[in-house]
Amino acid sequence: EMPYECDQCRKRFQTSSHLLIHQRIHTDERPFCCPNCGMSFKHNCNLIIHRRIHTRERPFECPECGRSFTQSSTLIAHQRRHTGERPYECGECRKSFTTSSELIIHQKSHTGERPYECAECGKIFTRSCHLLRHQRSH
Repeated sequence: EMPYECDQCRKRFQTSSHLLIHQRIHTDERPFCCPNCGMSFKHNCNLIIHRRIHTRERPFECPECGRSFTQSSTLIAHQRRHTGERPYECGECRKSFTTSSELIIHQKSHTGERPYECAECGKIFTRSCHLLRHQRSH
């Protein structure tokens, strides 16, 4: 049974606390604030991960090469580089990737989507890191 309904999007939840967490999507409420830099987050788990930037804590270590990471998901993606596993496949051209974010970036090459625009000269890019690199040239 899912008795709690979001009045914005009609999504239903089992508990009132899950509904309250969900509603932050609509309100952009960010109640979890980093005491080091003031950055705020919708979820406490994201604050915990963020704080590792300040503490330099990297609790997830690759048993293959010893490299360590702040998040378990980053370690899992890294381990795929050792195994060669590429579980995310493009439906358009069948090229495969180690992470879903790499696939999403690749798919923009098929759609022509280039959402990052330089405010200085109007040049557009598929990736934010390419825009940042370009902006340094101005």
